[in-house]
Amino acid sequence: MFQEQKTMKELPKSEQPYEKFLQYGPESLSEAELLAVILRTGTKGISVLSLSNYVLGMGTEKNILNLERLTLSELKKIPGIGQIKAVQIKCIAELSKRFAKAERRSGLSFHSPKSIAEYYMEEFRLKTQEHMLLIMLNTKSVLIGEKIIFKGTVNASIVSPREIFIEAIQQEAVYIILLHNHPSGDPTPSREDIALTKRIKEAGRLMDIQLIDHIIIGDHRYVSFSEKDLL
Repeated sequence: MFQEQKTMKELPKSEQPYEKFLQYGPESLSEAELLAVILRTGTKGISVLSLSNYVLGMGTEKNILNLERLTLSELKKIPGIGQIKAVQIKCIAELSKRFAKAERRSGLSFHSPKSIAEYYMEEFRLKTQEHMLLIMLNTKSVLIGEKIIFKGTVNASIVSPREIFIEAIQQEAVYIILLHNHPSGDPTPSREDIALTKRIKEAGRLMDIQLIDHIIIGDHRYVSFSEKDLL
């Protein structure tokens, strides 16, 4: 299960992640070494570096994306990963998403589908279940609220326009944008996506709240209904 490796203390100081960081900086560390610095300790017979390599090599991704994809329960099943280490790993993944989102905040424009997709990309592209986000704007197209309104398979028969507009009215929104992810990585709209968008747009006309876009997030790809003239 784990490769035989020297313990951290048995490694030359120049190869110990913490010492390597201090001498050469964080960019000199591998992904496994960076994770090892955070986890600090392994378990009986398993070095923290071996443990880190194992975590990164699990699942279908077999890289740092595992920190996002693996659930808390899956992490806790790994020998040497208890609840504390599992929570640490998930917190690292969440921080990385928030860093990416914060970097894009200054360039965010709700008049630009590309800008919106880039801002929410890291938050949604790796989700294994569909999530629909309601983005609410005021008369100046300034963000006044956002809320996950649905989790599961997004289609016209399940997602209720009523719930969307109750939330939009409570926030006094004038414009709304829908955004959801396709876990397959392919953002091509399905017939259900198109039917749902049409229902919500028509309901919005009656409520005097305009649906200005529906954006589908894939893996580093997106489709905007407004850009594709699907609205």
